[in-house]
Amino acid sequence: MNQIKNNIFERVEKKYLLTVMKYELLRERLLPYMEMDQYGLHTICNIYYDTEDYELVRTSIEGPVYKEKLRLRSYGVPDNDSPVFLEIKKKYKGIVYKRRVSMTLEESARYLNHGIKPASDSQILREIDYFLRFHKPIPKVYLAYDRIALFGIEDSEIRITFDQNIRSRMTELDLSEGDSGKYLLRKGDVLMEIKVPYAYPLWLAGVLSDLEIYPVSFSKYGNVYKNQLIDERNESLCLQAL
Repeated sequence: MNQIKNNIFERVEKKYLLTVMKYELLRERLLPYMEMDQYGLHTICNIYYDTEDYELVRTSIEGPVYKEKLRLRSYGVPDNDSPVFLEIKKKYKGIVYKRRVSMTLEESARYLNHGIKPASDSQILREIDYFLRFHKPIPKVYLAYDRIALFGIEDSEIRITFDQNIRSRMTELDLSEGDSGKYLLRKGDVLMEIKVPYAYPLWLAGVLSDLEIYPVSFSKYGNVYKNQLIDERNESLCLQAL
């Protein structure tokens, strides 16, 4: 049985949608300050959990002061013995709090599908356990994307990620079923996230200002959900027109 590893993150996170041109200009401007992490370009796979009627994502879209979500994450397509991360993510007044536990994919299936906890216990696992009992979530959406992550040369707490080829599906909700899906953004567009403990350093604020790059409100899961509603509505209208 693999030992469960705990991870806790508390930070400010802001998102930006970049065209290919803005992305390339920004990467060049970041060279003196940031460097790529050891993983290079890698694929992140997620299963998002929600209630039967999508209560969690519907609440999140409304922009409340407090919101939370649960997802199962892997780096690359896993097999039963691969490590995965069960993450509970909360946002309160602009501050993101993420807690996660690591286990194998097989252990996660036993826990999420049958309530069988891994042998190693922790405060984070108990917090996730409460979330599961309270919301009774089920797997609703698969999301994958190809990511490049940078960290600050002088301050490693400054992180910037670039996500491309964001894709999703609402069937085959198993991380081991490959990373295919319907694309969310226009070809070439990049979703950037800046993650800092507190305020942006002056050099970073200056670079963003010079390139006229501004934050946006963007949720991967939220946009997949909204697109699904649009598709269902269009399908309904087509059937009515027949």
